[in-house]
Amino acid sequence: MAELEQQLARIPALRGQAPDALGIERLGGLTNLVYRVTGAGRDCVLRVPGAGTEAYIDRKVEAVNARAAAAAGVAPEVLFFDESDGLMLMPYVDAATMTPERFRSVPGAAARAGRAFRRLHDSGQRFAFRFELFAMIDGYLKVLAELGAALPDGYHEVVREAGAVRAVLDARPAALRPCHCDPLCENFLDTGERMWIVDWEYSGMNDPLWDLGDLSVEAGLDAGHEAELLEAWCGGPASPAVHGRMVIYKAMCDLLWTLWGLIQHANGNPADDFWAYAINRFERCKALMGSAAFGPCLQAVKEG
Repeated sequence: MAELEQQLARIPALRGQAPDALGIERLGGLTNLVYRVTGAGRDCVLRVPGAGTEAYIDRKVEAVNARAAAAAGVAPEVLFFDESDGLMLMPYVDAATMTPERFRSVPGAAARAGRAFRRLHDSGQRFAFRFELFAMIDGYLKVLAELGAALPDGYHEVVREAGAVRAVLDARPAALRPCHCDPLCENFLDTGERMWIVDWEYSGMNDPLWDLGDLSVEAGLDAGHEAELLEAWCGGPASPAVHGRMVIYKAMCDLLWTLWGLIQHANGNPADDFWAYAINRFERCKALMGSAAFGPCLQAVKEG
């Protein structure tokens, strides 16, 4: 509580408010501490950055992108952001925090997410980072080497196999748009009429189909829900090339986030079993890349 009081004292709107005089509720968060803070005429969410996150998250970039996402109308307003470490305050949104189960069971949830993505991607906002898949893989590998962490058997071999994906994507580059890039289900808040998106730590200019492919993986969407997501984003049925690009990114996001999970494991993050998380993602990536459907998806993207 003393540490939380120190964090509250850094925010002008909450300075001088003792924690025991406020309503403080711990919310979710895998790498950060997140609290709902009520009182003093406010109902806000306070995000306290997690230890070690400074090694792989640029908080100055996040501040720019979070404000741009709010300007696009898909994220809550940023009330306070300390770029030195990422302490952030935003309004509390009265909405359901999404989960994989809710994305699969709540009618229209996938479509609302697709429309929120489209609003972001078409907003014309410029994010202060280029999310580049293979450069990020190299960067995470460097962090893991510095931590002395182990990789799953065969990881480097799968990265080499992904060279075929890189060649196709380089031959058919997408127009870069502002993207969330880390659409964990819990980063979506559903009012029943619209989706809000939070947590812009990994956001950047990217191929927008990354967002759709990654969300499909995180939510465990089946073919029907994927079609709903894509159709809402496209405004009609998706072309084979669009669908194929989304499928490619389903594999690639698992390849990347495997390394993220290994970093959490190496840093001793107690929020989850991150070794199991990483291995599960790696195995899922290998299974999709080795499936009969993957080659035709690559070909569809290659043909445009």
